[in-house]
Amino acid sequence: MASVHIHDVRKSFGGFEVLHGVTVPIEDGQFVVLVGPSGCGKSTLLRMLAGLERITSGTISIGERVVNDVQPKERDIAMVFQNYALYPHMTVAQNMGFSLKLRKVAQGEIDKLVKRAADILALTPLLDRYPRQLSGGQRQRVAMGRAIVRDPQVFLFDEPLSNLDAKLRVAMRTEIKELHQRLKTTTVYVTHDQIEAMTMADKIVVMHDGIVEQMGSPLELYDHPDNKFVAGFIGSPAMNFLEGKLVNGSTPYVETASGARLPLIASRSGLDGKPVIYGIRPEHLEFADDGVEAEVAVVEPTGSETQIVARIGQQDLIAVIRDRRPVKPGDKIKLRPNPAAAHVFDKETEKRLIN
Repeated sequence: MASVHIHDVRKSFGGFEVLHGVTVPIEDGQFVVLVGPSGCGKSTLLRMLAGLERITSGTISIGERVVNDVQPKERDIAMVFQNYALYPHMTVAQNMGFSLKLRKVAQGEIDKLVKRAADILALTPLLDRYPRQLSGGQRQRVAMGRAIVRDPQVFLFDEPLSNLDAKLRVAMRTEIKELHQRLKTTTVYVTHDQIEAMTMADKIVVMHDGIVEQMGSPLELYDHPDNKFVAGFIGSPAMNFLEGKLVNGSTPYVETASGARLPLIASRSGLDGKPVIYGIRPEHLEFADDGVEAEVAVVEPTGSETQIVARIGQQDLIAVIRDRRPVKPGDKIKLRPNPAAAHVFDKETEKRLIN
């Protein structure tokens, strides 16, 4: 195990810079998830950590050693890719032990390490099978087992669950988290799925257009996003955003163009009349007689809750309601935002003003 320090790392392809001075400290044994939309630079950063991409400037350290110019095989890391990359002509046991065989480790030691990894991942009954005889989840576990036998200082995961169906992704998510809790190996995990990030990470690093927008614990990012991008990216369904102007007073509120008044607990001096974006999460809306009038556009029952897409003036929002109300498209309803859970962002800079 080892800490990882990514300091002021930049990456350019020709004259085009794709990473703009990224700094991410990762503590020994921490599970860190790099998350962001496609093209944000998260996989590029992981490949630079693995040694598969050269660094334009900045430093990457594993433990006390700067690894900028160290070959991938000498970095003491193990990587699990999106595709399993298993050798089809080898059994599970041979696939898992192949990297050790290349390092000329004695066969007895290879068997011992493969058995240990197989026990951890419940692969022991499958050791004599070939990849074609395995399910997608079993193949991914074999790829993880191949990484475990190397006993690396750092695990790197590059969207390992993308090829699995929804139910299997949930199961594998739990397995990877349990594996980390058991091995306590420093782990860097890349995904575009913020649900994976929220459920697995000790620390989330939200990236966008080659920069780090915010990093912190899952609930820290969920409850206190620094800007509109992080607020909209973390959470499912996404946070609602309604444009308006801030009105200060004994009871401050945000007034939309249609005249709807969105309540706040508190405001700040000097912001009266300022154009802002009011943010409220779907679960923080409830039916109330003194709420804001909205027109129902779509009703999506999921069983435990109902998602209602409603319209306030020309602006849409989503409400997640646990009460089973007989509403249908076209109905007029009144929704009250919880002012204690509201966020206010500057319309121009999109930075958080009030939370």
